[in-house]
Amino acid sequence: MNKPEININDEREIRLQKIIDLEEAGVKTFPSKAIKNHTVVEALNKGEGESVEIAGRIMMKREMGKLTFCHLQDGTGRMQIAFKQDDLEKENYKLFVKKIDLGDIVAVEGERFVTHKGEESILVKKWTLLTKSILPLPDKFHGLKDENLRFRKRYLDLLINPELRELFYQKAKFWDVTRAFLKEKGFFEVETPILETTTGGAEATPFRTHHNDFDLEVYLRISVGELWQKRLMAAGFEKTFEIGRIFRNEGSSADHLQEFTNMEFYWAYANCEDGMKLTQELYQRIATEVFETTKFSTRGYDFDLAGEWLRISYVEEIKKQTDTDVLIATEDEMKTKLKELKVIYDGENKERLIDTLWKYCRRNIVGPAFLVNHPKLVSPLAKQHSQNPALTERFQILIAGSEVGNGYSELNDPVEQRKRFEQQQALIDSGDAEAMMPDLEFVEMLEHGMPPTCGFGFGERLFSFMVDKPIRECTLFPLMKPEKIEEEK
Repeated sequence: MNKPEININDEREIRLQKIIDLEEAGVKTFPSKAIKNHTVVEALNKGEGESVEIAGRIMMKREMGKLTFCHLQDGTGRMQIAFKQDDLEKENYKLFVKKIDLGDIVAVEGERFVTHKGEESILVKKWTLLTKSILPLPDKFHGLKDENLRFRKRYLDLLINPELRELFYQKAKFWDVTRAFLKEKGFFEVETPILETTTGGAEATPFRTHHNDFDLEVYLRISVGELWQKRLMAAGFEKTFEIGRIFRNEGSSADHLQEFTNMEFYWAYANCEDGMKLTQELYQRIATEVFETTKFSTRGYDFDLAGEWLRISYVEEIKKQTDTDVLIATEDEMKTKLKELKVIYDGENKERLIDTLWKYCRRNIVGPAFLVNHPKLVSPLAKQHSQNPALTERFQILIAGSEVGNGYSELNDPVEQRKRFEQQQALIDSGDAEAMMPDLEFVEMLEHGMPPTCGFGFGERLFSFMVDKPIRECTLFPLMKPEKIEEEK
């Protein structure tokens, strides 16, 4: 016979009554002060008989007459605490047994001991209620199975899943290692604007908003200050980087969100060859220090970041896989090829068609590899290739059929940059929402002179690939559509 589910509204009423009962018994249900002189991990390291004072949430409770066992969890771990009626005043013990529930937050003082089954525990001499929970925790066996509910009640998902909490400690270390590596190499951390009048540095649809004081339409940035960091190169800074949030008003997928964290660095007097050497070292450092391995399995691909990486030519790879030379093929020829390959495409200008053909090809590349020799049309901020004016000095890092890093020898010729921006403006005028907005003030900066520079960026997509999880799962609080909350009756 199935056990009937607890009606959450009934449970809530029961717990509200317990608050009244506790207050009448002289127990404060939401005090402001907590005694917590040890973490759970510190308490576990104490010897038998030593005094400890810990605080946390009750995650399990088992009553055995005059003996009650609980599991108490804090930010460092979980351990058993034991209550004996003989060691507590009888009414005090009864109050705990009858009025304290799973999910309540308590502080306990007691002595370390080990049960006859070998479990490290605390024999409680005094307990203090810190927070009385009104709603119950999810069932520990079934948890929150519905993905929408897990993301909406992320605090509960994190509370009951230690592996998920560990994921975010790991993600923090991912960015810590990145930051430490760049500083070790002499890069200076900067902050650049999030609100911009033009969204430079990438091709993406921006979020728009209004600046009331200036009465001005502005955009949330789509790159981590690319055109601003290049201004810093002109200003005399030679190595800068920024780690920050960027925003792209585009679709969602396992690899894409509208808000996420990226890193970009800029390195004066360096080119894409220097950038490839540095970024390969950075990725290998992240792998060994954060994950303690260079071998990963993700999205059905197995790859190893150790050793030297392959180089794949953009144009030649498309030609090899599709028999199409994108440098000379017409738009109609590329459309025909895409139809032949049964690839759905958006946008009919040459830039979008070339990009779609490439995306078809990249899924067949395991990596790690450097994608090089991009056409100029798809690289409006990259320096022209010294051997072929139709190509650029650009590189992307390929892993598991996707790009997880992008860099250039930055274009610093103001005349050429103006021409490229004019091409992008023509695309915008033809209806291309992802084309790059021209920034003529940036061109003016180039006319004052910017040294040869290598720029590079990657985002938290790389982390999601390394842990083999959708990027949404790697976000603490992904954006959700609002849910109507019923008013308390």
